[in-house]
Amino acid sequence: MKATLRTPAQIYEYGLAPAEPLAALEAVAARYAVALPQALAALIDTSDSDDPIARQFVPSAAELEHRPEELNDPIGDDAHSPVEGIVHRYPDRVLLKLTHVCAVYCRFCFRREMVGPDKPNALSPAALAAALDYIRSQRQIWEVILTGGDPLVLSVRRLRAVMKALSGIDHVKVVRIHTRVPIADPARITPDLVRAMKLKGKATYVAVHVNHARELAPQARAAVARMADAGIPLLGQSVLLKGVNDTPAVLGELMRAGSAIGTRV
Repeated sequence: MKATLRTPAQIYEYGLAPAEPLAALEAVAARYAVALPQALAALIDTSDSDDPIARQFVPSAAELEHRPEELNDPIGDDAHSPVEGIVHRYPDRVLLKLTHVCAVYCRFCFRREMVGPDKPNALSPAALAAALDYIRSQRQIWEVILTGGDPLVLSVRRLRAVMKALSGIDHVKVVRIHTRVPIADPARITPDLVRAMKLKGKATYVAVHVNHARELAPQARAAVARMADAGIPLLGQSVLLKGVNDTPAVLGELMRAGSAIGTRV
């Protein structure tokens, strides 16, 4: 299997697509980004038409259904964006959206209109400088949350540079990184990347997005353990999804699986 499947044709080739016409899924891919890494594709049970991994990551023609009450920006990021890359919704914290690229594209993503390969890959140097200047100018900002896109798709060099810049802002005390990479591309969580996440004199947390216990396969567990062993406090982020984790039994299994490797889900 290719490292990452990026087209409906590739997904069909490996028998991962639901029983929908290829043309319909190509229409989805024309609007919304598709990327299904091998680490997640290998977890899909192709004999189960309701497989919870496939439901999260395999495109569906239903994505093109649009209701009048739906918004392209459902959580209102744009209304709280004083400069490019910043979302300042609450007085003491900001989102810093470093990139529009993800290792995997979740079909339920509320930022799906904003992410993908046809969007700007990352903040330009000028935009990043302006975003950091904004954080410096707002002394009430206590926490910076790195998001996107997925901040851990950045190179070690670029991530280290951002973290170093944040370390020099006295009033920022906490940096939180939200990511799918340990689940989608666990090999990317290298010792160098882990070292780049850590900040001297600041609290750094990593929130790992995981919705089903099966996502915590051995390679993903090892990636999360590398961060835990380095002393990085880990959190778990989950979205309640119909047919994926919407029963007490499945949620309980997810909580226990996360706790077993040091995450708090």
